[in-house]
Amino acid sequence: MVHGVKPLRVMRVVARMNVGGPALQSVMLMRGLPPDRFEQRLYTGFVEPDEADYVDLRAPGLAVHRVPSLGRRIRPTDDMRALAALTAEMRRFRPHIVHTHTFKAGTLGRIAAITARVPGRVHTFHGHLLKGYFPPRTVRLISAAESMLARHTDQLIAVGNRVRDDLLAAGIGRPGQYTVVPPGTSLGPLPDSRVAREELGLPAGGAVVAYVGRLTRIKRPDRLAAVAREVIAAVPDAIFAICGDGELAGELSSAARDLGGSVRLLGWRADVEKVYAAADLTLLTSDNEGMPVSLIEAGLAGVPVVATNVGSVSEVVKDGSTGLLTRCDANDLARSVIRLLRDDKLRHQMGRAAASWSRGQFGPERLVADVQRIYEAIAVDRGWWSYLPATESTVHASDVREVAR
Repeated sequence: MVHGVKPLRVMRVVARMNVGGPALQSVMLMRGLPPDRFEQRLYTGFVEPDEADYVDLRAPGLAVHRVPSLGRRIRPTDDMRALAALTAEMRRFRPHIVHTHTFKAGTLGRIAAITARVPGRVHTFHGHLLKGYFPPRTVRLISAAESMLARHTDQLIAVGNRVRDDLLAAGIGRPGQYTVVPPGTSLGPLPDSRVAREELGLPAGGAVVAYVGRLTRIKRPDRLAAVAREVIAAVPDAIFAICGDGELAGELSSAARDLGGSVRLLGWRADVEKVYAAADLTLLTSDNEGMPVSLIEAGLAGVPVVATNVGSVSEVVKDGSTGLLTRCDANDLARSVIRLLRDDKLRHQMGRAAASWSRGQFGPERLVADVQRIYEAIAVDRGWWSYLPATESTVHASDVREVAR
């Protein structure tokens, strides 16, 4: 305990810890926030059969409290059980702050916090469900629910300016409630490109286009397959390395069969730095995004990006400098990929710029420090702390970096 300051109890709620931004950020905060100031607990459900568990894959040993009925799917009976379980846990743990991540956990977690009279409530929008997920009527219901919950939340965190602006335009929260906290991450040491390709079973020569992420409808694996077909027709030695899985993985499996091995399905991997080390560029084909961690990782690895200009992607990728952004169109994406694969000088220049930009903007220490400031401000505002203790050396940088290794 810092002299004169009692640690804040923080209960973190995530619906499931599948590989992706919410899980990564949650783990970084669990490991990065100083334990002499914050006593944290992480509550989560289980991943789906076609998903990889981030804790098992990249953060073994992290203490996790499992809530069996808390997960991805919306099932009224299970959701009521999860709500009751979360409320009971809050009454036992008596957190000062409940911090929720993603829509379902944000809904159940904040209702439980209101019921259990938890005084401090924080919610992070890692993206939003306002476009590309549901029909208009469902979107209106989601917006109404989020607007109501925002009125009972101390701080709303958005991963990017565009995400925040979209939420405000939908009537969710007030400008003063929001803080923009971009993701923060790091990569393990990058192996030599030839070594990485050999270990991944990729050819030593030719171009490699990487895709890292879930294979779900919003990510448009059909568009990814269409881009692959067009690029391979123009650059016959190109290989598409797909790191991930999901309910639409079959669309890429079909493309892999049709293209005779030019599409390689790698599944989920703990050593994702090998995928970036092997790649000449990274591709993203989504209809909607928050601020994709995979593109931040690509930047840290010095790999340029071709991506659809959706969500806060433009806050990660500087169009024309660290990569190329396009409309949500397979032909536009393919043309940009072909352009970079044929222009080694431009591609290498963008890779160097991406590394410099990403290391300065998206480091893990910055993420932890940003969230720490939010918690500490709530503590002072609520009267739990009478002053802000000195902040020097409170972020455990080595611990935070270890998360991504």
